[in-house]
Amino acid sequence: MCATCGCSGTIAPDTAAVPRPEDGGEDHHDHGFVHAHDHGHGHLHAHDHSHDHDHSHEHHHDHGHTHSHDPARAHEPGHRDHADAVTARTISLEREILEKNRLLAERNRGWLAGREIFAVNLMSSPGSGKTTLLERTVRDLGGRVAISVIEGDQDTRLDAERIRATGARVVQINTGTGCHLDAQMLGRALQELSPALGSLLFVENVGNLVCPALFDLGEGARVVIASTTEGEDKPLKYPHMFRAAELIVLNKVDLLPHLRFDADRFTAHVRQVNPSARVLPVSATRGDGLEAWYRWLDTRGASSRPTVSSKPSAEPRPGS
Repeated sequence: MCATCGCSGTIAPDTAAVPRPEDGGEDHHDHGFVHAHDHGHGHLHAHDHSHDHDHSHEHHHDHGHTHSHDPARAHEPGHRDHADAVTARTISLEREILEKNRLLAERNRGWLAGREIFAVNLMSSPGSGKTTLLERTVRDLGGRVAISVIEGDQDTRLDAERIRATGARVVQINTGTGCHLDAQMLGRALQELSPALGSLLFVENVGNLVCPALFDLGEGARVVIASTTEGEDKPLKYPHMFRAAELIVLNKVDLLPHLRFDADRFTAHVRQVNPSARVLPVSATRGDGLEAWYRWLDTRGASSRPTVSSKPSAEPRPGS
């Protein structure tokens, strides 16, 4: 379980490749559920549910103790010590999870750098239009550079199917109850996707303005996609997310004449929490600002590649 938010997405994500048209529309892999085990790697399991389960039995657990939650005793030494111990364990667990994620993220980062793959982590709240922007980007840039996509959602392959229709290689990660992707999930998706050398990789994170900012994936850049329909106060309400990004894409500017949204005030709020971030107004549907978005990808991708290209001596696996 994720100690930072209580979600369980890091335990059993479902990773599945969506077939491309040139593959004949067939998926030739066994994409069952991918389970993460304590020994640090995943297995593909086929689940046969044709057998019957007997759920009539009951479980009775006698823990031999009771807990008193009398508010009047909250300040007694015993209760205070117990609360302090629980807090300490929670903080310790959170640090362990984030430290493990950091190590796996560094492994992913090295794997991507060794192949000169520029990975962009796209983060936003649901409904910001990031899948629409991604579709347009793949279609417009697909002739210039090889593009692959990792899609993160709690359920369904709907977004992956939309990306597949553009001709891009795509892998879907379903996190179940999880509200973010982590470095382990990305590492396993990279093994499945095997993006081309020197390519552009987009990671569409789960729609959420909180937890994705806490988990480094090993990406080359973080981009937050905001929307004019969300309200100009989002940078102030979710400062960590906007502070973690180097580019803020303000989408749906074509709707500004119909909304009470002050783009200048939004930019000022971004500057308040992240003075170095660039704000880029775009319309994924009408095309406003997209050339500036593509120039940023070209420039930022070129700057992320090493000046001297060298292949790793071994063939390491990304974080898993």
